[in-house]
Amino acid sequence: MCIGKHDGKATNLLFIFTKKHLTSLRKFQEENNFIRIPLKRLKTGHYKLPMKVNNVKGEFILDTGASNSCIGFESIHHFQMDSEESEVKAAGAGAIDMETKVSHENHLTIGNSQISNVVFVLFNLSHVNSALQQVDENPVHGILGADLLKRLRAVIDYGRNCLYIK
Repeated sequence: MCIGKHDGKATNLLFIFTKKHLTSLRKFQEENNFIRIPLKRLKTGHYKLPMKVNNVKGEFILDTGASNSCIGFESIHHFQMDSEESEVKAAGAGAIDMETKVSHENHLTIGNSQISNVVFVLFNLSHVNSALQQVDENPVHGILGADLLKRLRAVIDYGRNCLYIK
């Protein structure tokens, strides 16, 4: 959050306002029928969560900066996905102009929340998994991006390492 001026009074008011509302975030979300999903914080600072794609379990990094949710090429068969060619090039995590495919009409389950007609961008996740393995973390199947976070009406509680979804 940014307040144009950072004089002492504005900073103190921001602290009081923020602290008061953060302590009641869990209560507010639960009263409004949001589902609480625990997140695991990785050594890289990323957050990981379990999800099911087409009723098959997988591990995904939560990435608000990823415009599309993605799955690695190596996990297409794992999740029983159909794929088709795509002319879109992917960029991220230090790699650019990566070849992609796309998979339509997938089913996603996170906790007790389910959504259908999910589209995933498919691309080579080896650079992501190599970086994770360098710090002794397990590889992931994909990335939960902003497209699905928005559909799920997601709220991230960094203080409690959890994700609330509707």
